[in-house]
Amino acid sequence: MDESANDAPEATGTGTRCGVVAVLGAPNAGKSTLVNALVGQKVAITSPKAQTTRARHLGIALAENADGEPTQIVLADTPGIFAPRRRLDRAMVNAAWEGADEADAILLVVDPIKQRRHELMPLIETLAQRPERKILVINKVDASKKEALLVLAQDLDAQAKFDEIFFVSALTGDGVGELKAHLASLMPEGPWLYPEDQVSDASQRLLAAEITREQLYLQLREELPYDSAIRPEAYVERPDGSVEIRQQIVLGRDSQKPIVLGKGGARIKAIGEAARKELSKLLGQKVHLFLHVKVQENWAEDKELYEVLGLDWVK
Repeated sequence: MDESANDAPEATGTGTRCGVVAVLGAPNAGKSTLVNALVGQKVAITSPKAQTTRARHLGIALAENADGEPTQIVLADTPGIFAPRRRLDRAMVNAAWEGADEADAILLVVDPIKQRRHELMPLIETLAQRPERKILVINKVDASKKEALLVLAQDLDAQAKFDEIFFVSALTGDGVGELKAHLASLMPEGPWLYPEDQVSDASQRLLAAEITREQLYLQLREELPYDSAIRPEAYVERPDGSVEIRQQIVLGRDSQKPIVLGKGGARIKAIGEAARKELSKLLGQKVHLFLHVKVQENWAEDKELYEVLGLDWVK
């Protein structure tokens, strides 16, 4: 997962296609799960917790269009768009809209079960005014009744005039192939932006921090409030081919520390073990993961940490 796009292949003659697709939606609509499904492997973390995605990350999918032309689809996986209250919220919403700027197409991903209308409708109103090609993706069809899905799609289409509508399940893969083929058909002719074997713009150091944050959310769910972060401290390749990763779990209050540590350190050990296994699988090498907890009140006002998270510092 190299950060550089300098080694991207040049277009040779005609037929090489590449474009950018912004993936927008309310929090927890399944955007990251859909990006992972389109890419064909995990490039973004997921959890039942709303607002899991914080910064804008790129997932890079390869396909062929109907004419057999090799196509690269650069998917901007964005944070969910919601009414921002804190500096962190504002930075996340800014990152989402930046992902939509100059995109060749915008995907609006909607969860038909938990529609989050208070966040979805302002988003629909804004999209109705934007010039980009707009595609409505109704997600989680595996858990919804067909009649209700059609009614929802018609309602949203009447308000934003989408160019296409797709019904998918990012979790099971139902409909994802058809959506990917359609996106490939929309990509303009041009050189690829990234090498063929690159699936994300995230560095391995940042990916490792995200995987640990995912486990933090998955294992603690509602026990841990949203105000936590992972600060990467070290990422060192060892001579034996393994990698040593050191990370800091940043919490906003002292009362959260015993929750993360668990009795006798059992919880942080379980978080670290699950993250280590996931990273070993993703990186294809043995991982030594070391975690420690730091309480930093108002960490969401720490400019340096925003840079680590890949977010812009906003007022």
